[in-house]
Amino acid sequence: MHKQGALPELLIPASSLEVLRVAVRYGADAVYIGGEAFSLRAKAKNFSMQEMQEGIDYAHSHGVKVFVTVNILAHNEDLEEADAYLLQLRELKPDALLVADPGMFMRARRICPDLPIHISTQANNVNYETFLFWHSLGAERVVCGRELSLKEIREIREHIPDELEIEAFIHGAMCISYSGRCLLSNFLTGRDANHGACTHPCRWEYSLNEASQKDGMLLHTRLGEEPRFSIEEESRPGEFMNVEETERGTFIFNSKDLCMIEHIPDMIEAGIDSLKIEGRMKNALYVATVARTYRRALDDLARGREVYESNMDWYHEQIRDCTFRPFTTGFFYGKPGPDAQIYDSNTYERNYIYLGYVQGYKDIDGIRYVEITQRNKFCVGDEIEVMRPDGENAVTVVEEIRNESGDIVESAPHPQEKLFLKLRTTADICDILRMQG
Repeated sequence: MHKQGALPELLIPASSLEVLRVAVRYGADAVYIGGEAFSLRAKAKNFSMQEMQEGIDYAHSHGVKVFVTVNILAHNEDLEEADAYLLQLRELKPDALLVADPGMFMRARRICPDLPIHISTQANNVNYETFLFWHSLGAERVVCGRELSLKEIREIREHIPDELEIEAFIHGAMCISYSGRCLLSNFLTGRDANHGACTHPCRWEYSLNEASQKDGMLLHTRLGEEPRFSIEEESRPGEFMNVEETERGTFIFNSKDLCMIEHIPDMIEAGIDSLKIEGRMKNALYVATVARTYRRALDDLARGREVYESNMDWYHEQIRDCTFRPFTTGFFYGKPGPDAQIYDSNTYERNYIYLGYVQGYKDIDGIRYVEITQRNKFCVGDEIEVMRPDGENAVTVVEEIRNESGDIVESAPHPQEKLFLKLRTTADICDILRMQG
């Protein structure tokens, strides 16, 4: 239920049981996850039913909620299997189901009558009548379409009952299509974004081939050169658009990532109840970094606006410690202009490499070793960093590595190896191990 002036929920994504544990320890109020079907992130590892139950139990033991995505846009052939899946979810008792398709909503209401239902951004929720429609059917929360401004969200809050919650994205990737309903992937690769198999063609490189002037086409040019032709859209006579190309090509659909760390008070003032981080394809380092930074920002804001503003440099520094792209405020302050796009690259910047997280301990000859499942290569003698949920980090050195058989090795070249590390400093369960990249 919306409470004026209350601190909003921090909602964090989790691609796996490992990442869920990290999200919980690094500051999530709630976590959203997907099962092995019907969750619009088919390439994510996702959760088996056993893992989902384990994750829900773990989160609940720490006072954190779990929402399960069931947000595909279903075809007839999906419905029978969806019923069986919903019956399983009814037994697991997550805190809510996240649904986009009206047919899936009706089936969820019938099969899981005791589970709250949230309406996904995939349902294109951009006006208060849509919010009221879903509320009339029994939805408890609606996720804003990314196309909404804060002004529009304030207007929605004024027209809906207090008990209907508003959720909005605060950080992460932006989609160039309308609230994620994209056909590019299906057209180009046969993989349907609305069934969870998006190949992200909006991030690909595109080049324009030469054509004659009479064809009304643009001859592509290099950045800094005088364009030989421009495109004129027929409904905007006299407005010419140049397409420039670097030596790497041009990335014409390539949006910057959303980051609203500086604008949390504006989101609260607009009446938003839940601040959602995008990223169910992301690893534990990303989730820990973003969760910890936004948790600190919200807690600072609760202590006072001046505390929050005084730590802004720290938030920006921390948020760049994981993979990131240049940032934008999206649609929140009006329609984005050309500067919200990235034209010269589709790559992420990375300041740190994720090595693993502390899963447990093992005593060998009276010495405590930390157990990790290794994610990237590192060696004995490397200087690494222990990233902790409380915001503190500790630089340490890898003094010894043992493999699962107990043999001493000099490096860890293969991902997913279980390793035991002797470190120069202590590390606790769920601490992240990372190395500057």
